[in-house]
Formats: sequence, structure tokens, C-alpha cells
Amino acid sequence: MKRKIMNRLVEWKKKKDRMPLIINGARQVGKTYIVNEFGRENYENIIYINFETNEDIVKDFEVKITPGFLIGRMELFFGEKIEKGKTLIFFDEIQVCERALTSLKYFCEEAPEYHVVAAGRLLGLAIDREKASFPVGKVDMMTLYPMDFEEFLWSLERDSLASEIRKCHGENEEVSPSIHSLCLELVRTYLIVGGMPNVIKKYAENKRIIDAANIKNGILDSYIADMFKYTSRSEATKVIGAYDSIPSQLAKENKKFQYKIVKKGGTATIFGASLVWLESAGVILKCHKIEHGYMPPRAYRDLSSFKIYMSDIGLLTLKAKISLHSIMSSEINNFTFIGALVENYVAQALKTNGFDLHYWTSKDSAEIDFIIQNEDLIIPIEVKAGTNTRSRSLNVYKKKYNPEYSIRISAKNFGFENEIKSVPLYAVFCIEK
Repeated sequence: MKRKIMNRLVEWKKKKDRMPLIINGARQVGKTYIVNEFGRENYENIIYINFETNEDIVKDFEVKITPGFLIGRMELFFGEKIEKGKTLIFFDEIQVCERALTSLKYFCEEAPEYHVVAAGRLLGLAIDREKASFPVGKVDMMTLYPMDFEEFLWSLERDSLASEIRKCHGENEEVSPSIHSLCLELVRTYLIVGGMPNVIKKYAENKRIIDAANIKNGILDSYIADMFKYTSRSEATKVIGAYDSIPSQLAKENKKFQYKIVKKGGTATIFGASLVWLESAGVILKCHKIEHGYMPPRAYRDLSSFKIYMSDIGLLTLKAKISLHSIMSSEINNFTFIGALVENYVAQALKTNGFDLHYWTSKDSAEIDFIIQNEDLIIPIEVKAGTNTRSRSLNVYKKKYNPEYSIRISAKNFGFENEIKSVPLYAVFCIEK
């Protein structure tokens, strides 16, 4: 399936100062697929090593990790010549082999002419730092997220629809009423299906939403398996508890993460490390509260206050056991959890497009859902699930900080009024750096 990261991979291949590349990301986001596709389209051959299954190769890395030695061993093992610039060396599940991760440093220093891509999850958590070190400054890094709504449209062969949305966003003109209604229906479908490639592939084959549930259940089970595999049993219980609390955290009017929701008497001391694990694993997204709407937002973070979202909206829909009919119904505004779903969807889209996630609250309970930094601009973003866009909070923020313009995401069409840019729910992917 068509993925946006492919263009970045091609740019990496062309770089004169190219270093080995690490692609990080949660389970099932499509890392293996996209790197193999990239290799097939841009190289004469691929040397693919999966460290979970190629145990004999792992033993070679225990002997020596210099490029000359490894290249020779890989050529013997696969019976293929590894040519500079023509062969892609792909280390998959690299978190399993600590010394393979360290070897990337030596490929950078001693053999930069070889093209090496590594993919893995839980990097920095699964590695025994007493045996190996992360090759800081010696690798390029990319993160692969679940497929966004535009990629979802591509998978449904709706490329022209995605192009029309981009055109209207750029020119700030309304789409036709019929297209607007169609896009809103498709974005509601995306709230259920989500962005996991295998789930989208299944949906694209037969257009049956219900069939996607089994695949999503398998993904959730694999996350739980990782929690037990890469933590102690006692820590795994805490990680699972924090993870299971996300729907309840988002259902609150005040969506600030509260440890007592995980467990009565819960504190940051007890569950803080669990959230670090979930974020590092790519399972959750963290949105930090800022105390002031000044540049740069990072400098004004309140480290004790934050919101937590799931990294894939489809998994949240399943985990929260939401009625699928309620999401697709025309009476969606009467469905109370829809606000939380839409907010999670927007968080996922903004993070995928490279924005740090922040939010702002005032002392009198006004709240701006997201604050993003784009170059030298601070842009407040208000999120509404329906067409009722009245809000005191945005007015409070504008009066206090006088932003150049604001964004309101809702079920309304494109528009611009009172220095507020109206962006339909289906066009969030257009908000880019």
C-alpha cells in the first residue's frame, strides 16, 4: 500500500552524508513491508535479516561487528554479492540483537558506502545497555506511524478525493455539499477501522467494517505479549493497568491523565515508568500542558500535567468497546464519547505530521485542545466533533495571546472568519509543517 514515508526513504538513499537508517515504530504499523517495498523499487537486491528468526546470523554478530567481517558472512550465508549502492541491507527486529544495533556505528564510520536500514520496536527499552550502546549521532532516524486518513483514502483508490481535499484546503474554498457528506462518512469509517495497514487492507478488500475487529484484537494481544516479554511480571501489570485506563481517562470532562484512575492510590512514582514504556513502545501519544502561549511551547510545559491518547484511533474504538453503529449514525452528536474519539484522531494526525503535542488551560477552565508550533508561529487548535462550533475557550486564548490565526476542526466545511481557519475533520492531514 502507498505510504508517505516512501518519499523520505528515497531522499535518504540520495543523501551524500547518508548514515545507516533506523525506522522505529509500534508493532504492525508496516515497517517490514515498507522497507522491503523500498528495496524492491530502488535496489538490485535486498539482504533481509530478521533477528527473531535468523539465529545463525545472530551468532556471527557475537563474533565480530566490523563491516568487513559482517559483509563477508552475509554474502556466504545468502549466496549473494553485496554491492555498494546497489544492495539494500535490511536488519529487521534489530532490538533482538544488541550487537547488531551497535554495528550501525561502524557501518557509519568505516563503510558509509553500504546502504543499511534497520527496523525495530521498543528500541532503547529492549537493549541491554551493559552489553551494547545506542549509536547516537551515527544513524539517521525515522518513525513510522499508523496510516493517516489520506493514506486510508489512497488504499480505497480514492486518490482524486484526497487531492480535492488538499486543493480546497490550500485555496480555502468549500468542497461541494455531496463531497463534504461523503468525506464525513469516510472519516467516521476511519475512526472505526483505524490506521493499521493489515486492518485497512482487510477493509479495502470487502468494505466490511466488522471484519476488521479480529485483526485489531490480534494487534492488541501482541501489545500485551510485548508488555510481558520486555518487562518483569510486576511491571507488566502496571503497564497493562495504565494502558487499560486510557478510555476512562479520555471519557472524563477533564482529560488530564490521573493516576488514581489506573488504581486507587496510584501515583507517578508507581505508574510513571509504565507510561514511559508505553510511549517508547509507540503505543500511546503524550500531549503536554503548557502554562503560557509563548514561544517555544516546550519551555512552558507543566511536566506534571498531560493527556494520553492511543497511537491508533481504530484500536481505541475497539478497546473502548464502542457501538460501531453509534459512530456511523447520523445522530453522532448524541454520542457522548465521540468528542474523545475525534480528539484522539486529531492528536494522531498532528503527531504523524511531526508536531509536538501541547494543550493549554486557563485558571477559569478555558481549554485549547492543541497548541502547535509551525516555524515561528504558535497556532491554537480547537476540536469539535459536530457542527456546533461555539466556544468560549478560543476567545479567551485569542484575547490573551493574540495569535496570528487559529484553527477550528469540526464537521463544518472549509472557511475563514474572524481569524479562525475552519478545517473539516477529513482534512486534518493537510495541517503540515
